Amino acid sequence: MKRYNLLIVLLLLVFNLTTAQKKGSPAADFSAVKEAKTKIENTVPLVIKHLQDISTKENDPNILTNGKIALAKEYGKVELEWRMYRGNMNSCIMNNSSKKAKKCMEYHNTMFRDTMINYNNYITNLTRKNGYLGVEGDTKFDLNPAETSTKLNESYFNANDAAGRMKGNSKKEFLGQTMADDYALTPYNQLATQ
Repeated sequence: MKRYNLLIVLLLLVFNLTTAQKKGSPAADFSAVKEAKTKIENTVPLVIKHLQDISTKENDPNILTNGKIALAKEYGKVELEWRMYRGNMNSCIMNNSSKKAKKCMEYHNTMFRDTMINYNNYITNLTRKNGYLGVEGDTKFDLNPAETSTKLNESYFNANDAAGRMKGNSKKEFLGQTMADDYALTPYNQLATQ
């Protein structure tokens, strides 16, 4: 009789661990993190193209040079916040109970959303139609701070639920994957030369 109980407990444990770590399950899906990274990075070449158009139209290379310096500064703020955001979200999950973790994550998500809003406002104002010297056309960005932060929040909330079913190193490894180089924003200098 005792062997059967032990077998059931072991099967439940294995099921819980595999469900928590299954690649296709929503609980273990960090695709929103990768998607946010891509959307942020894609803004740089679009802004530079706009600056290039203005610079060419006005026959003034300083517009492009100064614009790229200013863009690098703004992108740098997002890059720094992105690194801190991912670390803070993981820390919230690793170091708190589920209820406290959600509160902690909501706080850091709001901070990152505000950083994205500031960046989005900057690049939108810089590239809007007739925003600078009458250059025609609006540059459309795929970055929507509210939508992106909502998806990120859901992803980390699901990760919190999945991590709650894990123990020890598997929990740390699971959360640590978002801190890998693949999830870091590409440095501005690399994006600006593409």
